[in-house]
Amino acid sequence: MKTIAFAALIAVLTLSTTAPAAFAAGKIHRACMRSDRPGASRQLCSCIQDAADRILSSRDQALAAKFFKDPQMAQDVRQSDSSYKEAFWKRYKDFGVTAQAFCQ
Repeated sequence: MKTIAFAALIAVLTLSTTAPAAFAAGKIHRACMRSDRPGASRQLCSCIQDAADRILSSRDQALAAKFFKDPQMAQDVRQSDSSYKEAFWKRYKDFGVTAQAFCQ
């Protein structure tokens, strides 16, 4: 089962974008480029990385990047009782909203 925040991020990946794209080689960018999502492009993945850099710490980005390969992990994190994962999930939702707004 995919979460709403993850679904929003997937929706961002399927949209074309005209946002400026400076080449980014962050964790999110690399995971995005390796994903099999049809809308993934260097420009879009760079934009999503820029949003991640604004919202997520390096540790958060490492965890979020894993969601591209394993969407079930996102659900597991969302449902976790861990206080770290609960706080992470709030930041991750903010990241998803920011990426969607910034990268359209």
